[in-house]
Amino acid sequence: MDLDEDVQYIDEFESLEKHLVLPGDLVTGNASYMRGHGTFLNSQNELVSSVAGKVIKINKLISVHAPRARFTGETGDVVVGRIIEVGHRKWKVETGARLDSILLLNHINLPGGELRRKTIEDEMMMRSFFKEGDLIVAEVQSTFQDGSLSLHTRSLRYGRIGQGTLVKVPPLLVERCKVLFYNLPMIGVHLILANNGYIWISPSRTDEDLEYGFDLSLEQLPLATRQSIARMRNCILIMKSKKIMLSAPSCIKCFEESMAYEVSELLNENVMDKISKRLCSKQGDK
Repeated sequence: MDLDEDVQYIDEFESLEKHLVLPGDLVTGNASYMRGHGTFLNSQNELVSSVAGKVIKINKLISVHAPRARFTGETGDVVVGRIIEVGHRKWKVETGARLDSILLLNHINLPGGELRRKTIEDEMMMRSFFKEGDLIVAEVQSTFQDGSLSLHTRSLRYGRIGQGTLVKVPPLLVERCKVLFYNLPMIGVHLILANNGYIWISPSRTDEDLEYGFDLSLEQLPLATRQSIARMRNCILIMKSKKIMLSAPSCIKCFEESMAYEVSELLNENVMDKISKRLCSKQGDK
């Protein structure tokens, strides 16, 4: 294959990337791409889809993500999860994946951001760091051979999260981008659009909060803040119901469109249809 043919083939793939494929469909015959989840190599060494879903290309890695499949994490993914078990120098974390994820004691930041070798005293105090039922935000450090994920919280933007609400959506609906943490003081909320489809909505944060980690206080939030969080939650449920991709711009637009209605009205089917149509028409204009 000469260079012109190769460029043309890649251009064809770029246009194919936004479409859905069925099991057995050819994804690409270009041998320079690497095989990811949801694909396999046929006898002609071509990359073929093994599931029905959307083709995702990250650099040279191609995968097919099924709409209702379990989360299959990759190194660098940001996840929100719940601690379900405290074990020997590790925590088990539920992240919506096929198997529970693992957070090792050596892979966390100590309170205050202190970095040092973990001791037996730290092991005895593990429940003072994270205990059963705690929600945390973490990053995928690696994957084990059985497909389970190894997490870490070695950054002040990771760790236990405070007051807010959790909304679960299919991971495919979360737009993959470099930034997943959004502080939106103009509407009074802070968003974490985690790659595993766990969306965390909390009060907007000050510059000091952003520098020193999450606010873990349990003081009652102002009514206006609680209403903003509830409105954003309902907006995300609307986008989930209507299969609209979640990103910071789409969430803000949906929030703005919802201001014509009371929070309690947003999950009415007629209101959901009106908001989703306006949102889709604005996205179409672009």
